[in-house]
Amino acid sequence: MIRCLAIDDEPLALKQLAEYIKKTPFMELVGQCDSALQAIDVINNKQVDLLFVDINMPDLSGMDFVKTLENPPKVVFVTAYSEYALEGFRVDAMDYLLKPIGYNDFLKSANKVKNWFDSQHQKLDEVKSSKDFLFIKSEYKILRINFDDIKYIESMNEYVKIHLINAKSMMTLLSMKSIEELLPADRFMRVHRSYIVSLNKISVIERNRIIFDEKVYIPVSEQYKSKFQSYIDRNF
Repeated sequence: MIRCLAIDDEPLALKQLAEYIKKTPFMELVGQCDSALQAIDVINNKQVDLLFVDINMPDLSGMDFVKTLENPPKVVFVTAYSEYALEGFRVDAMDYLLKPIGYNDFLKSANKVKNWFDSQHQKLDEVKSSKDFLFIKSEYKILRINFDDIKYIESMNEYVKIHLINAKSMMTLLSMKSIEELLPADRFMRVHRSYIVSLNKISVIERNRIIFDEKVYIPVSEQYKSKFQSYIDRNF
């Protein structure tokens, strides 16, 4: 299921988006917001795969809102003004829906998004893992990475960057969700939308940050704070 958040300051338009999402078999509505500021709280506390967001909203436009997100979910922009289409694609939007939106147009966009998510899951077939290591594709090579060598993993939009102990970092075309599923849960934990850490490599925690060295401070976000605190309480 693709977990969706609808954002629109017009009540009827927001209701229509929510109903379309609920009507689509492979989509799940995780929230509906009438402002970008309200949506920030949802994104920080729930897993959101896709935003349907109106561009023209008071206080903070949908376009500016997406630009403020460090690692935004995938986005479909919604607006009554066609001139925003080009700018929407410049911020890596998956699609653009012009109001008034019929369900046929919505479904075409939804299927486009689904095809992208399906392709990401297919890439898992190219990544093999075992109890102690995984193989990834990076720069046209297949590389073995031992779990013991991983310090933390960082999201880089459609890629992940695997930071290693005493070795060069590796980049591979995978989502954070996909690589999280391949890692042993007793050794790795997601602590932020953008970070997965090796629990065995943690030595210093300060003010909701994991400090690996003087240059690496990894924040623990509200969404993952409770789970991480439970781990600390059990082990430290």
